[in-house]
Amino acid sequence: MDLKPIGTIHTPHTSQEGMPRSTSQAVGVKGTIEVLERFRGGLKDLDTFSHVILIWHFDRSAGFHLEATPPKQTEPKGVFATRSPHRPNPLGLSIVRLDRIENGILHIDGADMLDGTPLLDIKPYIPASDSITNASTGWLERNEPRTC
Repeated sequence: MDLKPIGTIHTPHTSQEGMPRSTSQAVGVKGTIEVLERFRGGLKDLDTFSHVILIWHFDRSAGFHLEATPPKQTEPKGVFATRSPHRPNPLGLSIVRLDRIENGILHIDGADMLDGTPLLDIKPYIPASDSITNASTGWLERNEPRTC
């Protein structure tokens, strides 16, 4: 497997302290994505979408744990039942609002990652495909809502 960044995400977050833990907590947090020149042709028509899915690398996450205790929880969960950055493959996924694209720079709202984060891929958010109305939220249904 050979994954290489297609760009860099720039945000106001220089440390994990005070950083939002999800895009729903990052509404109003602006960021930019600088797509490498050789990949900018792939941005054609992306500006017709209001939101995009970003797949990025938790590049400052050291190691992994098979269990993690989510915020506001006392019992550990399996890492795959959480959004912990300490994963066997440290990949992050965020759905952000795309404000505009200028000269290969994406201007986004909802930045929930650290400044300088490597971007691996961009996909358009398509509500008919990406939203599941009757989805279960697992252990979250028994605990505080929307905490992962």
